[in-house]
Amino acid sequence: MSVWIGIDLGTQSVRAMAVAGDGRVLGTGSRPLTSHRDGPRHEQDPEQWWRELAAATREAMSSVREPVEGVAVAATSGTILLTDSSGRPVTPALMYDDRRADATLANEAGGQVWDRLGYRRMQPNWALPKLLWLLRDAPSGVRLTHQNDFVNRRLTGHAVATDLSNALKTGVDLIGERWPLDVFDTLRIPREILPDVVRPGTRLGAVCAAAAEETGIPAGTPVIAGTTDGCAAQLGAGALRPGSWNSVLGTTLVLKGVTKELIHDPLGVVYSHRAPDGSWLPGGASSTGAGALTRDLPGRDLDALSAEAATRGRPAAVIYPLVSRGERFPFAAPDAETFTLGEPADDVERYAAILLGAAFVERLCFDYLDLLGAPVDGEIVLTGGATRSAYWTRLRADVLERPVTLRENAEPALGMAVLAGGDPASMIRTKAVVEPSGGRLREPYLRFVAELERRGWLDATAAAHARERTTDR
Repeated sequence: MSVWIGIDLGTQSVRAMAVAGDGRVLGTGSRPLTSHRDGPRHEQDPEQWWRELAAATREAMSSVREPVEGVAVAATSGTILLTDSSGRPVTPALMYDDRRADATLANEAGGQVWDRLGYRRMQPNWALPKLLWLLRDAPSGVRLTHQNDFVNRRLTGHAVATDLSNALKTGVDLIGERWPLDVFDTLRIPREILPDVVRPGTRLGAVCAAAAEETGIPAGTPVIAGTTDGCAAQLGAGALRPGSWNSVLGTTLVLKGVTKELIHDPLGVVYSHRAPDGSWLPGGASSTGAGALTRDLPGRDLDALSAEAATRGRPAAVIYPLVSRGERFPFAAPDAETFTLGEPADDVERYAAILLGAAFVERLCFDYLDLLGAPVDGEIVLTGGATRSAYWTRLRADVLERPVTLRENAEPALGMAVLAGGDPASMIRTKAVVEPSGGRLREPYLRFVAELERRGWLDATAAAHARERTTDR
């Protein structure tokens, strides 16, 4: 049986996974990564990426005897550095959330392109503003390098193309599948520093002898262009058909789906990646989620609270569970803050109120996506830490009034093994489908929507659409 290698190069660690064609995980390896943070600054050492990736893959491959058919790497979105012509780092890596750059010039030069691509404007932490910041003092002969470009070059032993997914925040034209050279000329970005651009899933080369010795991956193994970590997680979750969605609820909530056509969002809170088959992967990231539990219920046994909440009736209160000030999706409100509707009597009710608020935000995200014309009638796959709570999973199904699917394994590394050439139908396994219990939660949801609108955060059109979808069910 053949094996595919998926690698997830994250912020805190790198994880490698060897997956057989039937979905069995034959080996895993993980190594920590360190960051250097100081206010808006967040950097990592690219050489550490390679060292720890090689160690993780050696561990994952230690007991694999089957032939390896491909390897693909996922990386954090918007993380870049400059390298020399040999691929050696000239600068530290500016991570996905480094905010030292200013997006004004990028938006002035490329605003029409960004609008056509559906996201309207770039943020300071996106890769193009960071590239302009790095180029101010850069020597001649440097090359733009995304996080996974750096390690893919080490794997192959030669310069490689970048993928459309990781290049999105660097301003690539996802419709034309090329760099917007007129915009870059205006910004005085030399064309010769840009890598070629290919779709995720494209063969970049093969593992070279030197990389094989370091990583344990056999020389000659095809190296496949990967994606960002969010798209990798979506692939691992098996949300692959138009209308299907992966809802990831951990510290915060992230939704990613599949559409045939590019979605344009007038608010710019939803933006789309390009899928390997040319379809689109729209998504958005909320600032709400389980992070509110650790903040508001420090030191409490969340499993015990969940068990007790399951014995009680419908939550009597709702908490809008922002993890930090300001909301990003399903609406943009920099001044948004946590609020409570009702009065939780104790920590169990407070716990349930936070879970209900997160579920309401999740439903509102789907209502907003429907308003934008995205199909939302397909499978909803839940992943992330929140799925460990059976009570929360059932509550989410009740709020959505839809069955939700849980997978046995939905890691980004699995998504990369699939992208490397594995068969998703065989490699992605369903753990359970949770049906809604029939609990009536429409009225408190509508109160929640009304409160968001009253505070001026939720657009009146979006609020009206949420009410219409709720009353029409």
